[in-house]
Amino acid sequence: MEVTIRGNLHPRKRTARTTVSADNQGGDVVSSPVFEAISRSQAFATEMHEAVFKEESVLDVKDFRLWYGVKQALYSISLPVPRGKVTALIGPSGCGKSTLLRSVNRLNDLNDTVRIEGDMLLNGDTIYGPGVDVIELRKRIGMVFQKPNPFPMSIFENVIYSLRIDGERNKKILEEVCERSLRGAGLWEEAKDRLHESALAFSGGQQQRLCIARAIAAEPEVLLLDEPCSALDPIATGRIEDLIDELKGSYSILIVTHNMQQASRVSDYTAFMYLGRLIEYGPTNDVFLTPHLSETEDYVTGRFG
Repeated sequence: MEVTIRGNLHPRKRTARTTVSADNQGGDVVSSPVFEAISRSQAFATEMHEAVFKEESVLDVKDFRLWYGVKQALYSISLPVPRGKVTALIGPSGCGKSTLLRSVNRLNDLNDTVRIEGDMLLNGDTIYGPGVDVIELRKRIGMVFQKPNPFPMSIFENVIYSLRIDGERNKKILEEVCERSLRGAGLWEEAKDRLHESALAFSGGQQQRLCIARAIAAEPEVLLLDEPCSALDPIATGRIEDLIDELKGSYSILIVTHNMQQASRVSDYTAFMYLGRLIEYGPTNDVFLTPHLSETEDYVTGRFG
């Protein structure tokens, strides 16, 4: 049963407290009204904060569902992603964060067992409609993966790769895009005298920033980051987080992270997912400090997950 907490500056809806107990295999069993309803496959409505609807969306996920064979991985996800902001996807391992992220640029198409229902709109254009050119779509959506994946070629050729694919041959344009992208990724000073050296000679943190430079060289409408700091040390992680802060406004960023502190530092909006459902979605400060659901509060404070 839902109640309203009164008598403070931030009244919010609350459900009964989430409880966590050990199962026979030594894992955690999470129990709450919301999670119990999900376990019984009952209808569930995402707790959407009003502020979400006041933003202009660059990406609209509309009642999106996905199956791997007979196993359903995503359940009726509806998620407007604000333009020029950073939106974080958080939740326990296996909750569907990366599956949702990879669905935005249709990387899941590479799996023959995947079936989807619903749609996503990128600036009003369907992503999953018939006749969509997936190659052209991916030019509009940049992606950076968990582990840095520079191509085995020079730093320069890595950055301007998307322009090469499009047939650009003008040396001046290529050089301008390379410098602009490396500056945008905070890597120009470290790379300007090494542009024709192998990108593989860079450190892990430098390689990840190079991958971001490669992604933004194509001037994407949305930039997807799938746990971009998971393989990096704290110093490199700090540089990536600073870079994300610098990029927002110019780019709309959707990031998956397991790090609650990172989500609270870098994002403007946060979406909490659990077992393939979107549980709560709102401004990051509200989700972390005054969430509407106790399930969300219990997750972001480390009570389970």
